[in-house]
Amino acid sequence: MNNLIIDAARGKIFLTLIVYKNIYTCTYENSKINFDRLIILINDILKKNMSSLDDLDAIYVNRGPGSYAGIRNSLATIKALFLVKKIDYYCYSFDDFKGLNVDKYEYVPYYCKKFKIKKNLINPIYLS
Repeated sequence: MNNLIIDAARGKIFLTLIVYKNIYTCTYENSKINFDRLIILINDILKKNMSSLDDLDAIYVNRGPGSYAGIRNSLATIKALFLVKKIDYYCYSFDDFKGLNVDKYEYVPYYCKKFKIKKNLINPIYLS
């Protein structure tokens, strides 16, 4: 399974690509410029690791709580990828994992499955 995990809700933008058992991670400044370039950043991590959007089985995106702009842009990007490429997505929150100390993004797909996070459902949690 090839999975992409996106977290733009926090202080930095985190992208984690899981290709079979290999894990690749990139971080970027949480800025308006990078929000506007999110699809470019995603393509960069895919290209660097000899992968493409067509290779992805699922995308996991942090729905918050966190930055309004980061959540809005990441959700819009994955929704567009779903419409164009038919890549299923899961909108998770670390709050969904019932107090578990999930400190590594590579565990997100496992916990989404364990806690039955529904695919293709958006329910953002913004900080006020």
